[in-house]
Amino acid sequence: MSIIPFLIVIAMSIWLKKIMPGLVLGLLVGALLVEANLLGGAQETVTYVVNTLSDKSNIQIIAFLYLFGGLVGMMTISGGIKGFSEWIGGKIHSQRGLLSLIWLTLPFTFMMPMFRIMMIGPVIKSIMEKMKLSKKRVGMTMDVSTESVIVLLPVATAFVGFMISLVDSGIQKHQLDASAYHIFLLSIPFNFFAIVTLILGLVQTFWSSSKKEDEPKKQSNDAKKEEPDYHKMGRKKELSMVKAQPWNLIVPLFLLLGFSLFLLWQDGNEKGADSIFQAFSIADATFVMLLAVFITLVITFIFYMLRRQPIDETIYHFFDGGNRLMQAIILLVLVWALSLVAEDLGFSLFISSTLGSFLPAFTIPAVIFVIGAVVAYFIGSSWGTWGLFMPLGITLATVTDSSLALTVGAVFASGAFGALASPLGDTTITTASILDMPLVEYARYKLKFASICAGIAAVLYLAVGFFIV
Repeated sequence: MSIIPFLIVIAMSIWLKKIMPGLVLGLLVGALLVEANLLGGAQETVTYVVNTLSDKSNIQIIAFLYLFGGLVGMMTISGGIKGFSEWIGGKIHSQRGLLSLIWLTLPFTFMMPMFRIMMIGPVIKSIMEKMKLSKKRVGMTMDVSTESVIVLLPVATAFVGFMISLVDSGIQKHQLDASAYHIFLLSIPFNFFAIVTLILGLVQTFWSSSKKEDEPKKQSNDAKKEEPDYHKMGRKKELSMVKAQPWNLIVPLFLLLGFSLFLLWQDGNEKGADSIFQAFSIADATFVMLLAVFITLVITFIFYMLRRQPIDETIYHFFDGGNRLMQAIILLVLVWALSLVAEDLGFSLFISSTLGSFLPAFTIPAVIFVIGAVVAYFIGSSWGTWGLFMPLGITLATVTDSSLALTVGAVFASGAFGALASPLGDTTITTASILDMPLVEYARYKLKFASICAGIAAVLYLAVGFFIV
């Protein structure tokens, strides 16, 4: 029963090409399986949503998304994005140049996937529209350069503390004589999916043909069949009259980057870190990003007032920018609630009992990766997949004397697959929202590339597992 809600979501998403109805129905059906009557099921549905919203980390992510969307709205109406896009757009004359720019922004935006997508997305979209490039191709490059890199970094990301805590929990449970951070570092070279994705992503960017895809033509033809969106037409006309002022983008983004790095260091120090390296590793990156964007918003508002930007206009577009991400926020809330339902229906127990302990030792990492990737596709959460499979992976590795570092790397790789390929993934949802793409179609576009990388990774896990066990 625990997989029924996920099957409903995937089936309805493929049928309707929209994910929201499937998420709502999947959540309702899951709640009815927990509480088998209509009123009780409705009450359980609301309870799961409320529990999701009462989770500290979830609220921080929601607040970050809305505030960052508001900041983007302020930068847009002040002419910051228009000015920077005109400046950088004059230096980019091809699809390859734009895709290269996406990779070059990585050193300034590596702390958190959502942070990176939100920071570069509006600028990339503005340049992309002028060049009439494929939204899906550009979006996939953004996602590949985000997910495949951030999970491989040992410091200063939103993932590190959570990943180390999962490994530490497994080590303590089995009383192993090992350092959690040391095992985490050893597992990084064994995150084969992220490594293969990174390599193929770079190859696709710098060595593939720069020929434009046919998608823009198709999109324009489809657009003719649809009713005009008068709200967007009015907004585009308003923004076309904005004076280009690149400093109205540059100042806020550098403030945000500077505050993010400083607050990561400060938070790590307050938690007892002895070095910058360790401080970035143990800092609460999610809260730090939220605090950084809040401080940046306040200073940016003052900065715009000093530059005689109308207050009413700035406030209106702050809310407009935040509201433009409400669809993504609602989708994330439903995804999180769906995961709670599945867990109450015994999802973890189902996976554990299905696997058992009969597998040969050298196959453990490959099997963990494949099953974890399938589950990650259903639930769309790298964190959720890691939380479900890390205890199972460490247990199987310990019982069968399989390589612990290789198995841990396989668990992290399975979550990375879900974050990249799943239509329920927060990165996929956010990128599709910013670039105005149909979510399910965009996820299907990425699935072929992700599946090829996953296939290569599975073979590597079998081969490496055979030689090192």
